[in-house]
Amino acid sequence: MPGLIPFFTEPANILSILVGVLVFATIVTLVSSFGGGAKLDTRMKAVAVRREELKRRSRQAIATGPGGLRHSDEGFKKRVVERLNLTQLLEDPKVADKMAQAGYRGPKPLTTFYFFRFSMPFVFLAVSVFYLFVFNDFGLAVMMRVTICMVAAVIGFYGPNIFLANRISKRKTSIMQAFPDALDLLLICVEAGMSIESAIQKVSQEIGGSSIDLAEELTLLSAELSYLPDRRMAYEGLAKRTNHPGVKSVATAMTQAETYGTPLGAALRTMAKENREMRLSAAEKKAAALPAKLTVPMILFFLPVLFIVILTPAIISIQDTMAKGG
Repeated sequence: MPGLIPFFTEPANILSILVGVLVFATIVTLVSSFGGGAKLDTRMKAVAVRREELKRRSRQAIATGPGGLRHSDEGFKKRVVERLNLTQLLEDPKVADKMAQAGYRGPKPLTTFYFFRFSMPFVFLAVSVFYLFVFNDFGLAVMMRVTICMVAAVIGFYGPNIFLANRISKRKTSIMQAFPDALDLLLICVEAGMSIESAIQKVSQEIGGSSIDLAEELTLLSAELSYLPDRRMAYEGLAKRTNHPGVKSVATAMTQAETYGTPLGAALRTMAKENREMRLSAAEKKAAALPAKLTVPMILFFLPVLFIVILTPAIISIQDTMAKGG
């Protein structure tokens, strides 16, 4: 134990641990990308739970109750949230919508979010205080250490929100990359004579290899179209869960087609073209921003290495010449 304290207080050791953690996270991310099929099966089973629930509940109960996949919510985190009344203390009217946009439905993820939103500031504060005031102060003044601890607490408070926003962004990107292709497949199915529910269910099975998130949303949409009393609610739920202009326009077009009896194929063909153009525009925007983003990495990493590679042989030659001349 006495030997561990100096080890964890050395900046070089801390940097090595952080690098190791980042390398491990990178390996886990790369390995997890090969498990897409297992993830798809698991999440489709979770959506099937929603279908079975809609079968059991009456139409009136569905009309008045909130949507989403339902799971039991018991355990330590639930008791903490209820006893401290965190849902009222940290109430945010947009949290439930953000959780749905991130792919987390039901009361359990919401309880988990509130629990970490409450506990993480204290955890970060306790760890930073213990490290800076017990392990190693790095020669910093007391006020500087107190400031660092306060910053750590603020990071802990906003950490769950940052994680949630990152998850929403990744999920929206995954959906929109495959959405134009899904519309093309949906158009083919509809023009082949399939009903909209069967077409959506078929497309959800085919598009799973490109986007698990979109396959999950389409399967959930198919279930809600089958059992919700108003089909408009299903389309509005899809637009709300994705929160993307392209999906919202498609949901509006499909709702109008259901209401006024307009041809669905023409609307889907137009929407597919628009979403494909939106995807191309987003790609062009990223490509245009790439040179500016690469400027700092090139200055910090590429140019020093380039200078070393070019100048080192010349420096060695000069030193050899000076040594022989001396």
